[in-house]
Amino acid sequence: MGKTYEIAVVAGDGVGPEVVREGLRVLEAASEIDGFAYRTTEFPHGTEHYLKTGELLPEAAMRELGDFDAILLGAIGDPRVEVGLVERGVISGLRFGLDLYINLRPVKLYHEDLTPLKNKKPEDIDMVFVRENTEDLYVGIHGFFKKGTPDEVAIQEMVMTRKGVDRAVRYAYEVAKKRNRKNRLTLIDKANALRGQDLWTRAFEEIGREYPGIQQDHAYIDAACMWLLKNPEWFDVAVVPNMFGDIITDLGAAIQGGLGIAASGNIHPGKSAMFEPIHGSAPKHAGKNVICPIATIAAVQMMLDYFGETRAAARVESAIAGALAGGGIKDLSTSSGMKTPEYTDIVLRRLRAAG
Repeated sequence: MGKTYEIAVVAGDGVGPEVVREGLRVLEAASEIDGFAYRTTEFPHGTEHYLKTGELLPEAAMRELGDFDAILLGAIGDPRVEVGLVERGVISGLRFGLDLYINLRPVKLYHEDLTPLKNKKPEDIDMVFVRENTEDLYVGIHGFFKKGTPDEVAIQEMVMTRKGVDRAVRYAYEVAKKRNRKNRLTLIDKANALRGQDLWTRAFEEIGREYPGIQQDHAYIDAACMWLLKNPEWFDVAVVPNMFGDIITDLGAAIQGGLGIAASGNIHPGKSAMFEPIHGSAPKHAGKNVICPIATIAAVQMMLDYFGETRAAARVESAIAGALAGGGIKDLSTSSGMKTPEYTDIVLRRLRAAG
């Protein structure tokens, strides 16, 4: 028997527990088909836990979570508390506390009916964004002067380090090399206006010399957003600073079919990783069993790939693709008439049929 994967489960808030439940159903089926073993440990951290205990993510819990092979996160956020409080404490807490410096966001279209773009097919929308995940405007260096007066000043610092930029850029080159699709890596920044981002320009060029087989491309963030809508087929792998990456990856999710099928990985290669659907907690839908869980199932697929269970990951992705490409899932919205487990049932039938 091989390794038993230790997986921490943070179901979180709102619809988080509902979609995580479905993701774990697929994980169980994949383990039965491909013969790997795993154990899950649930953690309570989220808004309910905060309201009961006053704690967000204590240092002891952070250390414990860092010892797991991976973390599966549902969703965080609740209108009963200050906007962003629990998100910063749990999601950002894990990203910064475990130094999960890569945010990996695949953008892949499984059926042309899912994209809002005219005349674009699955072969036109298949790319990966590598977003730097622990620097930039998200480091939390900010302040206010004369707060609440007409003369108020707000300051937020953008921080980039050579180490942080280098490791994100190098990871992106490796992703492009491994994909071996178009062998193109695009740097997306705004160095013409934000001159500090010249650090990205130089790192991209210098590290690129180590990857002669990868074509270097460049786009400013405003142009990249336009091209993503107009010519998504141009993109293969893109590397992008944290703030702009946050924006353009949600645009990428829109062209692949919406937040309901988009997943991400937060990764420190060789150490820790957290996988999650990128949709929010959707508290108004919590408990109704109407949320599409495909994004969480895709997060499980990413986690399997991270573990090196490539055959199981490929099976799960194929099942997702089959379910979306004329396999029974035609509407991903909460008004589809489908219950959350029914989406999973369709994926599971395809997964077991292929296994």
